[in-house]
Amino acid sequence: MKVIICGAGKVGTSIAKHLVSQRNDVTVIDQSLELINDIKEKVDLKTINGSASNPSILKKAGAEETDMIIAVTLHDEINMVACQMAHTFFKIPRKIARLRSEDFLNPIWRDLYNADNMPIDLIISPELEVAKSIERQLKAPGAYDVVPFLNDEIELLSLPINENCPLVDTNLKSIHELFQENSNKDKDLRASILGINRGDNLFIPKKSDSLLKGDLIYILSDKNHVKRTMSAFGLNEKPIKKIIIVGGGNIGFNLAKDIEIHHSDISVCIIENNNERAKYIADQLGNTLVLNGDGLDQNILDEANIRDTDMMLALTNDDETNIIISAVGKKNNCESLILVNNSEYNKLKDVLGISKVIDPRKITVSKILKHVHRGRIESVYSIGNNQAELIHAQALKSSKLLNKSIKESNLPNGMRIGLMKKKDQIIIPNKETIIEENDEILFFCMTEDLKNAEDLFKIREAY
Repeated sequence: MKVIICGAGKVGTSIAKHLVSQRNDVTVIDQSLELINDIKEKVDLKTINGSASNPSILKKAGAEETDMIIAVTLHDEINMVACQMAHTFFKIPRKIARLRSEDFLNPIWRDLYNADNMPIDLIISPELEVAKSIERQLKAPGAYDVVPFLNDEIELLSLPINENCPLVDTNLKSIHELFQENSNKDKDLRASILGINRGDNLFIPKKSDSLLKGDLIYILSDKNHVKRTMSAFGLNEKPIKKIIIVGGGNIGFNLAKDIEIHHSDISVCIIENNNERAKYIADQLGNTLVLNGDGLDQNILDEANIRDTDMMLALTNDDETNIIISAVGKKNNCESLILVNNSEYNKLKDVLGISKVIDPRKITVSKILKHVHRGRIESVYSIGNNQAELIHAQALKSSKLLNKSIKESNLPNGMRIGLMKKKDQIIIPNKETIIEENDEILFFCMTEDLKNAEDLFKIREAY
């Protein structure tokens, strides 16, 4: 597949690395020669220095033979015009744009984005996606992330293994036996461990591998069994009832709005330093307390009643400020979740004493990659630093796996099937499970084996 990526920043670079690793033909366009030179050093691809909104630049990038354009520059207008040029002059079939402006994202303008007006097939808003991700985490305190699959019937949980976990030093064979024994009975736990992040190493564990303190595990669970799954790993946190959001930008504002609509049992206070912005969000929200002031000011925090708060969310635009806010929250015995734009801080979270981190780049990339795949891919979640994907696919007539047991399927070493839905029933498959047409399959796959996995499922189809 030939792809043009407009924007060589962190998001564009992450997507480019991922697509190149899957042997796609990728060209990156950016106005910054410094960013172009930087991405050339990191990734083996073609680059063009210039504006992606210029049709002659798109032509130079090979737009006439391109299958997809992904516009993720820092400027909404350039992303929109690049998609317009791609449609009008080059008939590029798939057009994805990142938009940040609240005005462009306002639902009253949704009819603008169609082939007759502004031809964008998919709009990605990092702020809205991050707000949704945080909202999911509020439902499952203790999880680093919660991602729904199969119309919310199954959830992918990212769970930390800490000193309270009763399964530390237990091998996976014993854990899987605990989860899967008599799995046809409704009382038994339908959950499957697919990956472990240990330090900087993400891997698919063998049955002989044991969980260690400090691991981050990726586990699929029947939605009805999420609380029991988390309890099995010693995560019995009380429900979130009160939060403080420091930073009333697009993320904080949209999160508060979502909570008002979907979680009336959660009390929200926003602390915003800018007086005009504080007035604006106070006018837009109905049940949220908005305080104008500095989120590092103890008097303001006391006014927000931090000592009775379950979680503080540091969502300003400054990473260092967010880290300090996290420390202040810890001082007040309040768990913190912080937003970081520099992924290097993610690696230092243990040293800095940060319990939870939200990385907008990772969330945005994951959302875009979902729409890069073709065929019967229903959803995708990018794991680690694009080291693996959790994929929901449907077994087609053309699949090489059809009517074979998992044992007979010769799955790549970097692929692990997690949960399946057969005839409206969610099951934990074993080696004898036969894959049948229209089975819904959730599988974990390391990036280097994605091509092989897709070939087995025959999920890449021509446009």
